[in-house]
Amino acid sequence: MANTGIVRDERYMEHDMGPFHPESPQRLEAIYRALEELKGRYEEIPPRHATHEEVALIHAPSYIKRIEATASSPYVQLDPDTATCPRTYEVALLAVGGLLEAVDRVLEGRLQSAFALVRPPGHHAERDRAMGFCIFNNVAIAARYAQGKGLERILIVDWDLHHGNGTQHAFWEDPSVLYFSTHQFPYYPGSGHWKEIGGGKGKGFTVNCPLRVGHDDRDYANIFRHHLRPIALKFRPQLILVSAGFDTYHHDPLGGMKVTERGFARLMDLVLEMAQETSNPVVLTLEGGYHVQGVARSVVEVVRRLTGEVNFDRDQLREEEDEAFGRVAETLEKFREPLRPYWDFD
Repeated sequence: MANTGIVRDERYMEHDMGPFHPESPQRLEAIYRALEELKGRYEEIPPRHATHEEVALIHAPSYIKRIEATASSPYVQLDPDTATCPRTYEVALLAVGGLLEAVDRVLEGRLQSAFALVRPPGHHAERDRAMGFCIFNNVAIAARYAQGKGLERILIVDWDLHHGNGTQHAFWEDPSVLYFSTHQFPYYPGSGHWKEIGGGKGKGFTVNCPLRVGHDDRDYANIFRHHLRPIALKFRPQLILVSAGFDTYHHDPLGGMKVTERGFARLMDLVLEMAQETSNPVVLTLEGGYHVQGVARSVVEVVRRLTGEVNFDRDQLREEEDEAFGRVAETLEKFREPLRPYWDFD
C-alpha cells in the first residue's frame, strides 16, 4: 500500500462566507465523513498556521494585513464572490500551513504523496487581491516554500473547472515553475486562453487548456497523456503539486463537464505515473467542487488511488482512450501551436 498522508482538521469548518454560499463548510464535512471508510490507510498530517513570512512568499504584506484586519469584523465582503468572517484569517493561515506540512513530509521522504483537504481554496487569489472564494494562494505559496528547501523545478497541475489566474500570474515570468491548467472556457475568471504561455524567461512555462463544456473522463485523460505528459517528462519536475478541484464533476452545479469519480482517480493515476517516471513526490490541495456528495466520493477515489487500493489496467484504459482521442485531437494541435518553440511533442 502506498505511503500517503492526509491533512484534515475540524477548524477548517470555521471559515464561513454566509448561508447558501457554494464554498461552504459542508463540503469538507462530507469529505471527512466519507474518508472514515479509509481510516488507518493513510497517515494523518496535523496542520499548523503559516507564518506571515511564508504567506509573503506570494502575497503583498499590505494585503496580508488587510486580511488580518478582517478578524475584528463580523463580515467583510472582499469581492462579489468572496467574504470573511472573524475566523477566516486564522483558518486561511491554517490552510496554507497544512499544505506546507504536507510538502515537508514528502520532501523529507516520510511520505510518497499527500492530500491537503483544507479550505478556503486558493488558486484565484492574486498577490494583493482575494477573489473566487480564495483568500491566500495555497499552492503558489507551497511552490515557493519548496523552492526555499532547495528544489529547482516544480510542476503545478490544476484540474479545477476554473482557471487559476492567481497561480498563473505568480509564475508568469518564472521558468522554474511550470503551470498546467485544464479549465472550462469561456468562464470565470476569464483568463486562461491557450495563447497565454507566460512571459519573459517564463515563456512556454504556462500551459493552458481551455475547454468547451461536455468533456468527459476519456477526454481529460487524453489531454493529460498527450499534452501534459510530454511536457512534464521534458521539464523533469522535482515535485508535482496538484490544485485538485472537483467542479468538473458531471453533476456539479457550477460546471458543465462530465468527469466521474473514476475519471478523477484516472487523472490521479496519470499524475502518479508521471511522478514515478521523473522520480518525485506528489502533493494535492483541495480547490473547488460544489456537489457536496460528488466531491466527497471523488476525493475518496483519489485517495484510494494514492493508497494503492485502486489500480487500473492501464493497457485497457489506453485502448479505450485511444478510441476517443479524435474528440480532442484538433484541440490539442491548437494548444500546441504556441508551445512548439519550447516543447517537443513529436
